[in-house]
Amino acid sequence: MWTNSKVAYHHHDHKRCVTAAMQRAKVLCDDRQVRLTPIREAVFKTIWASHRPLGAYDIVDQMTLATSPVKRILPPTVYRSIEFLLEQGLIHRLASLNAYIGCPFPGNDHNDVFLICRECGSAAECSADYLTTAVEQTAQRANFQVESQVIEIVGLCPECQA
Repeated sequence: MWTNSKVAYHHHDHKRCVTAAMQRAKVLCDDRQVRLTPIREAVFKTIWASHRPLGAYDIVDQMTLATSPVKRILPPTVYRSIEFLLEQGLIHRLASLNAYIGCPFPGNDHNDVFLICRECGSAAECSADYLTTAVEQTAQRANFQVESQVIEIVGLCPECQA
């Protein structure tokens, strides 16, 4: 999401991100022969609505507002959808925030490094092979088998630095 140029950051076409993420999710689910139900799709789109991680109850609230103030989306329904999306690698959980964010690389083997802005709350996923190598080497020296790794780095995004 972020680049060294503030201009690129300000002209980010987020609708394009959401459309591309939805296309990748549908292809991945079709390939795996799993069902992206309407509620799972709605949760996925809600999570992808911005580059800010959302907690489960934020997702419930946003979905309730989007459907109707009278019809409340129930938390267990959202949690089941989140679980499915996590299992398929379509979203990530940021433990420090107890929140979820869309994965721009579903179906690709990658380790998660997140840059989280402490000011505006946006987050960007990026990869850093040297960090992966360092983690693997450290684990190997300790005879530890790594099953997953998520690195969360908190700081200021380019816009909030200005």
